[in-house]
Amino acid sequence: MPNYTPLVESLPSTVPFVGPETQERARGSAFQARVGANECVFGPSPKAIEAMAGAASEAWKYGDPENHELRSELADHHGVFIENIVVGEGIDGLLGYLVRMLVQQDTPVVTSLGAYPTFNFHVAGFGGRLVTVPYKDDCEDPDALLDAMKRENAPLVYFANPDNPMGSMHSAERVQAMIDDVPDGCLLCLDEAYGEFAPEGSLPKIDVSHQRVIRMRTFSKAYGMAGARVGYAIAHTDLATAFNKVRNHFGVNRVAQAGALAALKDVDWLEHVKSSVRKSNEVIADIARENGLTPLPTATNFVTIDCERDGAYAKRCVEELVKRDIFVRMPFVEPQNRCIRISSGTDADLELLAKQLPLALKAAQTA
Repeated sequence: MPNYTPLVESLPSTVPFVGPETQERARGSAFQARVGANECVFGPSPKAIEAMAGAASEAWKYGDPENHELRSELADHHGVFIENIVVGEGIDGLLGYLVRMLVQQDTPVVTSLGAYPTFNFHVAGFGGRLVTVPYKDDCEDPDALLDAMKRENAPLVYFANPDNPMGSMHSAERVQAMIDDVPDGCLLCLDEAYGEFAPEGSLPKIDVSHQRVIRMRTFSKAYGMAGARVGYAIAHTDLATAFNKVRNHFGVNRVAQAGALAALKDVDWLEHVKSSVRKSNEVIADIARENGLTPLPTATNFVTIDCERDGAYAKRCVEELVKRDIFVRMPFVEPQNRCIRISSGTDADLELLAKQLPLALKAAQTA
Protein backbone atom coordinates (compact mmCIF):
# COMPACT_ATOMS: atom_id res chain seq x y z
CA MET A 1 0.00 0.00 0.00
CA PRO A 2 1.14 3.61 -0.53
CA ASN A 3 2.49 5.50 2.45
CA TYR A 4 -0.45 7.84 2.97
CA THR A 5 0.12 11.01 4.96
CA PRO A 6 -1.05 10.89 8.59
CA LEU A 7 -3.85 13.29 7.67
CA VAL A 8 -5.17 11.06 4.89
CA GLU A 9 -4.81 8.00 7.13
CA SER A 10 -7.04 9.73 9.70
CA LEU A 11 -9.87 10.51 7.28
CA PRO A 12 -12.83 8.23 6.48
CA SER A 13 -13.13 7.00 2.92
CA THR A 14 -16.56 8.49 2.36
CA VAL A 15 -18.33 11.14 0.29
CA PRO A 16 -20.55 13.88 1.76
CA PHE A 17 -23.67 12.63 -0.04
CA VAL A 18 -25.20 9.31 -0.95
CA GLY A 19 -26.33 9.94 -4.51
CA PRO A 20 -29.66 8.76 -5.89
CA GLU A 21 -27.77 6.55 -8.33
CA THR A 22 -26.19 4.72 -5.38
CA GLN A 23 -29.62 4.12 -3.90
CA GLU A 24 -31.00 3.01 -7.25
CA ARG A 25 -28.23 0.45 -7.64
CA ALA A 26 -28.90 -0.86 -4.13
CA ARG A 27 -32.65 -1.13 -4.67
CA GLY A 28 -32.39 -2.46 -8.23
CA SER A 29 -34.69 0.10 -9.81
CA ALA A 30 -34.86 3.77 -10.71
CA PHE A 31 -36.83 6.39 -8.80
CA GLN A 32 -40.01 7.65 -10.42
CA ALA A 33 -39.60 11.07 -8.80
CA ARG A 34 -36.10 12.47 -8.27
CA VAL A 35 -36.87 15.36 -5.91
CA GLY A 36 -34.13 15.12 -3.31
CA ALA A 37 -30.93 16.70 -4.66
CA ASN A 38 -32.24 20.23 -5.39
CA GLU A 39 -31.55 19.75 -9.07
CA CYS A 40 -33.60 21.71 -11.59
CA VAL A 41 -36.01 19.21 -13.13
CA PHE A 42 -37.09 21.88 -15.63
CA GLY A 43 -33.74 21.47 -17.35
CA PRO A 44 -31.23 23.79 -18.96
CA SER A 45 -32.11 26.41 -21.54
CA PRO A 46 -32.78 24.88 -24.97
CA LYS A 47 -30.14 27.32 -26.22
CA ALA A 48 -27.66 25.88 -23.73
CA ILE A 49 -28.46 22.35 -24.91
CA GLU A 50 -27.92 23.43 -28.50
CA ALA A 51 -24.63 25.11 -27.59
CA MET A 52 -23.37 22.04 -25.75
CA ALA A 53 -24.36 19.78 -28.64
CA GLY A 54 -22.47 22.06 -31.01
CA ALA A 55 -19.41 22.09 -28.78
CA ALA A 56 -19.37 18.30 -28.43
CA SER A 57 -17.72 17.87 -31.84
CA GLU A 58 -14.81 19.98 -30.55
CA ALA A 59 -14.42 18.02 -27.34
CA TRP A 60 -11.07 16.83 -28.66
CA LYS A 61 -9.79 20.28 -27.69
CA TYR A 62 -9.00 21.32 -24.14
CA GLY A 63 -11.30 23.98 -22.78
CA ASP A 64 -10.00 27.52 -22.46
CA PRO A 65 -7.97 27.38 -19.22
CA GLU A 66 -8.81 31.03 -18.53
CA ASN A 67 -12.56 30.55 -19.12
CA HIS A 68 -12.22 33.96 -20.75
CA GLU A 69 -15.46 34.24 -22.69
CA LEU A 70 -17.60 32.97 -19.82
CA ARG A 71 -15.83 35.15 -17.26
CA SER A 72 -16.25 38.18 -19.52
CA GLU A 73 -19.99 37.57 -19.86
CA LEU A 74 -20.34 36.99 -16.10
CA ALA A 75 -18.48 40.23 -15.40
CA ASP A 76 -20.88 42.16 -17.62
CA HIS A 77 -23.83 40.38 -16.03
CA HIS A 78 -22.80 41.44 -12.52
CA GLY A 79 -21.31 44.83 -13.36
CA VAL A 80 -17.75 43.94 -12.32
CA PHE A 81 -14.43 43.38 -14.11
CA ILE A 82 -13.30 40.07 -15.56
CA GLU A 83 -10.49 40.08 -12.99
CA ASN A 84 -13.15 39.76 -10.27
CA ILE A 85 -14.50 36.45 -11.60
CA VAL A 86 -13.24 32.92 -10.92
CA VAL A 87 -14.81 29.95 -12.72
CA GLY A 88 -14.53 26.43 -11.35
CA GLU A 89 -16.05 22.96 -11.20
CA GLY A 90 -19.20 24.00 -9.39
CA ILE A 91 -19.19 25.72 -6.03
CA ASP A 92 -17.89 22.43 -4.60
CA GLY A 93 -14.67 22.78 -6.58
CA LEU A 94 -14.28 26.45 -5.70
CA LEU A 95 -14.76 25.70 -2.00
CA GLY A 96 -11.95 23.18 -2.20
CA TYR A 97 -9.61 25.73 -3.75
CA LEU A 98 -10.59 28.40 -1.23
CA VAL A 99 -9.96 26.10 1.71
CA ARG A 100 -6.65 25.03 0.23
CA MET A 101 -5.54 28.66 0.12
CA LEU A 102 -6.50 29.50 3.70
CA VAL A 103 -6.47 26.33 5.79
CA GLN A 104 -3.71 24.11 7.09
CA GLN A 105 -3.37 21.67 10.00
CA ASP A 106 -5.52 22.79 12.98
CA THR A 107 -6.64 26.08 11.38
CA PRO A 108 -10.02 27.00 12.92
CA VAL A 109 -12.83 27.38 10.37
CA VAL A 110 -16.36 28.49 11.30
CA THR A 111 -19.64 27.20 9.89
CA SER A 112 -23.18 26.39 11.01
CA LEU A 113 -23.88 22.98 12.51
CA GLY A 114 -25.87 21.14 9.85
CA ALA A 115 -24.96 23.44 6.95
CA TYR A 116 -23.58 22.31 3.58
CA PRO A 117 -21.43 19.21 4.34
CA THR A 118 -19.14 19.47 1.32
CA PHE A 119 -17.52 22.55 2.84
CA ASN A 120 -16.77 20.52 5.98
CA PHE A 121 -15.37 17.74 3.77
CA HIS A 122 -12.82 20.14 2.27
CA VAL A 123 -11.86 21.60 5.65
CA ALA A 124 -11.21 18.11 7.02
CA GLY A 125 -9.23 17.23 3.89
CA PHE A 126 -6.74 20.00 4.60
CA GLY A 127 -6.53 19.34 8.33
CA GLY A 128 -8.62 22.29 9.50
CA ARG A 129 -10.55 22.37 12.76
CA LEU A 130 -14.27 22.97 12.32
CA VAL A 131 -15.94 25.32 14.76
CA THR A 132 -19.73 25.09 14.50
CA VAL A 133 -22.60 27.21 15.80
CA PRO A 134 -26.25 26.09 15.92
CA TYR A 135 -29.06 27.37 13.76
CA LYS A 136 -31.42 29.88 15.36
CA ASP A 137 -35.12 29.61 14.56
CA ASP A 138 -34.29 27.34 11.61
CA CYS A 139 -31.93 29.97 10.13
CA GLU A 140 -28.18 30.28 10.10
CA ASP A 141 -27.15 32.78 12.79
CA PRO A 142 -24.88 35.55 11.38
CA ASP A 143 -24.15 37.03 14.81
CA ALA A 144 -23.11 33.68 16.29
CA LEU A 145 -20.95 32.92 13.24
CA LEU A 146 -19.14 36.24 13.59
CA ASP A 147 -18.72 35.80 17.33
CA ALA A 148 -17.13 32.39 16.78
CA MET A 149 -14.89 33.77 14.06
CA LYS A 150 -13.60 36.54 16.33
CA ARG A 151 -13.26 34.25 19.36
CA GLU A 152 -11.29 31.63 17.43
CA ASN A 153 -9.40 34.12 15.25
CA ALA A 154 -10.57 32.00 12.32
CA PRO A 155 -9.45 33.08 8.84
CA LEU A 156 -12.59 31.71 7.17
CA VAL A 157 -16.32 31.53 7.88
CA TYR A 158 -18.91 29.83 5.66
CA PHE A 159 -22.45 31.20 5.40
CA ALA A 160 -25.13 30.23 2.87
CA ASN A 161 -27.90 32.70 2.03
CA PRO A 162 -30.45 31.43 0.98
CA ASP A 163 -29.70 28.44 3.13
CA ASN A 164 -29.59 24.73 2.44
CA PRO A 165 -31.08 22.57 4.00
CA MET A 166 -33.75 24.83 5.55
CA GLY A 167 -34.56 27.14 2.62
CA SER A 168 -34.46 30.20 4.88
CA MET A 169 -32.71 33.49 4.17
CA HIS A 170 -31.72 36.78 5.78
CA SER A 171 -32.33 40.24 4.38
CA ALA A 172 -29.79 42.12 2.31
CA GLU A 173 -29.34 44.57 5.18
CA ARG A 174 -28.49 41.88 7.72
CA VAL A 175 -26.07 40.11 5.42
CA GLN A 176 -24.38 43.39 4.51
CA ALA A 177 -23.96 44.14 8.21
CA MET A 178 -22.29 40.75 8.57
CA ILE A 179 -19.95 41.48 5.66
CA ASP A 180 -19.01 44.83 7.16
CA ASP A 181 -18.28 43.24 10.56
CA VAL A 182 -15.81 40.61 9.32
CA PRO A 183 -12.45 41.36 11.00
CA ASP A 184 -9.33 42.26 9.04
CA GLY A 185 -7.41 39.21 7.93
CA CYS A 186 -10.57 37.07 7.86
CA LEU A 187 -12.83 36.09 4.97
CA LEU A 188 -16.55 35.45 4.67
CA CYS A 189 -17.47 32.82 2.09
CA LEU A 190 -21.01 33.79 1.12
CA ASP A 191 -22.61 30.86 -0.73
CA GLU A 192 -25.44 32.20 -2.91
CA ALA A 193 -26.11 29.03 -4.90
CA TYR A 194 -29.86 29.64 -4.62
CA GLY A 195 -29.59 33.41 -5.13
CA GLU A 196 -31.60 33.45 -8.37
CA PHE A 197 -34.64 32.15 -6.46
CA ALA A 198 -34.45 34.84 -3.77
CA PRO A 199 -36.97 37.70 -3.95
CA GLU A 200 -35.87 40.67 -6.05
CA GLY A 201 -33.59 43.00 -4.11
CA SER A 202 -33.11 40.63 -1.18
CA LEU A 203 -29.40 39.98 -1.76
CA PRO A 204 -26.71 42.51 -0.83
CA LYS A 205 -25.26 44.63 -3.62
CA ILE A 206 -22.06 43.18 -5.03
CA ASP A 207 -19.06 45.27 -4.03
CA VAL A 208 -15.75 43.85 -5.28
CA SER A 209 -13.77 46.54 -3.48
CA HIS A 210 -14.57 44.72 -0.23
CA GLN A 211 -11.64 42.39 0.49
CA ARG A 212 -13.26 40.32 3.26
CA VAL A 213 -16.04 38.60 1.32
CA ILE A 214 -16.24 36.18 -1.61
CA ARG A 215 -19.62 35.50 -3.25
CA MET A 216 -20.23 32.11 -4.83
CA ARG A 217 -22.81 31.33 -7.51
CA THR A 218 -23.60 28.32 -9.68
CA PHE A 219 -25.18 27.08 -12.90
CA SER A 220 -26.38 23.95 -11.05
CA LYS A 221 -29.65 25.33 -9.68
CA ALA A 222 -31.70 27.94 -11.57
CA TYR A 223 -29.78 27.32 -14.80
CA GLY A 224 -30.44 23.57 -14.65
CA MET A 225 -26.88 22.42 -15.33
CA ALA A 226 -25.92 20.47 -12.20
CA GLY A 227 -24.36 17.69 -14.26
CA ALA A 228 -22.11 20.11 -16.15
CA ARG A 229 -20.34 21.28 -12.97
CA VAL A 230 -19.91 25.02 -13.53
CA GLY A 231 -19.71 27.49 -10.67
CA TYR A 232 -18.14 30.88 -10.21
CA ALA A 233 -16.97 33.26 -7.52
CA ILE A 234 -17.04 37.05 -7.37
CA ALA A 235 -14.32 38.66 -5.30
CA HIS A 236 -11.75 41.42 -4.94
CA THR A 237 -9.17 41.23 -7.74
CA ASP A 238 -6.36 40.11 -5.42
CA LEU A 239 -8.34 37.17 -4.09
CA ALA A 240 -9.77 36.17 -7.46
CA THR A 241 -6.28 36.19 -8.99
CA ALA A 242 -4.90 34.08 -6.13
CA PHE A 243 -7.08 31.17 -7.26
CA ASN A 244 -4.72 30.79 -10.24
CA LYS A 245 -2.11 29.47 -7.80
CA VAL A 246 -4.11 26.36 -6.94
CA ARG A 247 -7.04 25.82 -9.31
CA ASN A 248 -7.28 23.10 -11.94
CA HIS A 249 -6.92 25.27 -15.04
CA PHE A 250 -8.60 22.71 -17.29
CA GLY A 251 -11.24 21.83 -14.70
CA VAL A 252 -14.24 23.25 -16.57
CA ASN A 253 -14.51 21.46 -19.89
CA ARG A 254 -15.18 23.05 -23.27
CA VAL A 255 -18.74 21.71 -23.56
CA ALA A 256 -19.71 22.99 -20.12
CA GLN A 257 -18.24 26.43 -20.85
CA ALA A 258 -20.33 26.69 -24.03
CA GLY A 259 -23.49 25.63 -22.21
CA ALA A 260 -23.01 28.04 -19.32
CA LEU A 261 -22.38 30.94 -21.68
CA ALA A 262 -25.58 30.25 -23.62
CA ALA A 263 -27.59 29.70 -20.43
CA LEU A 264 -26.48 33.01 -18.97
CA LYS A 265 -27.68 34.85 -22.06
CA ASP A 266 -31.12 33.19 -22.10
CA VAL A 267 -32.96 35.45 -19.66
CA ASP A 268 -36.38 34.26 -20.78
CA TRP A 269 -35.64 30.64 -19.89
CA LEU A 270 -34.35 31.66 -16.48
CA GLU A 271 -37.61 33.48 -15.79
CA HIS A 272 -39.55 30.40 -16.96
CA VAL A 273 -37.62 28.22 -14.53
CA LYS A 274 -38.11 30.62 -11.62
CA SER A 275 -41.85 30.78 -12.29
CA SER A 276 -42.08 26.98 -12.55
CA VAL A 277 -40.20 26.58 -9.27
CA ARG A 278 -42.52 29.00 -7.45
CA LYS A 279 -45.59 27.11 -8.69
CA SER A 280 -44.08 23.75 -7.80
CA ASN A 281 -43.13 24.91 -4.32
CA GLU A 282 -46.68 26.11 -3.73
CA VAL A 283 -48.03 22.68 -4.68
CA ILE A 284 -45.52 20.92 -2.41
CA ALA A 285 -46.54 23.21 0.45
CA ASP A 286 -50.22 22.46 -0.17
CA ILE A 287 -49.56 18.71 -0.20
CA ALA A 288 -47.71 19.02 3.09
CA ARG A 289 -50.57 20.93 4.73
CA GLU A 290 -53.13 18.44 3.44
CA ASN A 291 -51.21 15.76 5.33
CA GLY A 292 -50.97 17.70 8.59
CA LEU A 293 -47.36 18.81 8.08
CA THR A 294 -45.92 22.33 8.12
CA PRO A 295 -44.00 23.68 5.10
CA LEU A 296 -41.35 26.23 6.05
CA PRO A 297 -40.95 29.48 4.07
CA THR A 298 -38.49 28.99 1.23
CA ALA A 299 -36.27 31.18 -0.95
CA THR A 300 -34.91 28.19 -2.89
CA ASN A 301 -35.97 25.48 -5.32
CA PHE A 302 -37.03 23.15 -2.51
CA VAL A 303 -39.45 23.08 0.40
CA THR A 304 -38.37 21.96 3.85
CA ILE A 305 -41.28 20.33 5.66
CA ASP A 306 -41.62 20.08 9.41
CA CYS A 307 -42.83 16.58 10.26
CA GLU A 308 -43.74 17.79 13.78
CA ARG A 309 -41.87 14.94 15.50
CA ASP A 310 -38.23 13.92 15.98
CA GLY A 311 -35.43 12.97 13.63
CA ALA A 312 -36.13 9.26 13.87
CA TYR A 313 -39.67 9.79 12.61
CA ALA A 314 -38.52 12.07 9.77
CA LYS A 315 -35.97 9.44 8.76
CA ARG A 316 -38.72 6.82 8.58
CA CYS A 317 -40.75 9.19 6.40
CA VAL A 318 -37.81 9.51 4.00
CA GLU A 319 -37.32 5.74 3.95
CA GLU A 320 -41.00 5.12 3.25
CA LEU A 321 -41.01 7.63 0.39
CA VAL A 322 -37.93 5.95 -1.06
CA LYS A 323 -39.76 2.61 -0.93
CA ARG A 324 -42.48 4.29 -2.99
CA ASP A 325 -40.03 5.42 -5.69
CA ILE A 326 -39.66 9.02 -4.48
CA PHE A 327 -36.13 10.23 -3.77
CA VAL A 328 -36.02 12.90 -1.05
CA ARG A 329 -33.52 13.97 1.61
CA MET A 330 -33.56 15.49 5.08
CA PRO A 331 -31.38 17.69 7.32
CA PHE A 332 -28.96 15.64 9.39
CA VAL A 333 -28.56 17.64 12.62
CA GLU A 334 -31.02 18.03 15.49
CA PRO A 335 -33.46 19.86 15.71
CA GLN A 336 -33.57 20.51 11.95
CA ASN A 337 -33.64 16.75 11.35
CA ARG A 338 -37.32 16.74 12.36
CA CYS A 339 -37.87 17.88 8.75
CA ILE A 340 -37.75 16.38 5.28
CA ARG A 341 -36.71 18.31 2.19
CA ILE A 342 -38.47 18.05 -1.17
CA SER A 343 -37.08 19.67 -4.32
CA SER A 344 -39.29 21.38 -6.87
CA GLY A 345 -40.72 18.80 -9.25
CA THR A 346 -42.66 18.29 -12.45
CA ASP A 347 -46.42 17.82 -12.46
CA ALA A 348 -45.88 14.06 -12.63
CA ASP A 349 -43.47 14.19 -9.68
CA LEU A 350 -45.96 16.08 -7.55
CA GLU A 351 -48.89 13.87 -8.53
CA LEU A 352 -46.90 10.88 -7.30
CA LEU A 353 -45.96 12.74 -4.12
CA ALA A 354 -49.58 13.64 -3.42
CA LYS A 355 -50.57 10.01 -3.85
CA GLN A 356 -47.75 8.40 -1.89
CA LEU A 357 -47.05 10.86 0.95
CA PRO A 358 -50.12 9.91 3.04
CA LEU A 359 -49.22 6.22 2.64
CA ALA A 360 -45.60 6.89 3.61
CA LEU A 361 -46.66 8.87 6.69
CA LYS A 362 -49.04 6.15 7.78
CA ALA A 363 -46.32 3.53 7.42
CA ALA A 364 -43.81 5.73 9.31
CA GLN A 365 -46.27 6.21 12.16
CA THR A 366 -46.85 2.47 12.60
CA ALA A 367 -43.21 1.38 12.15
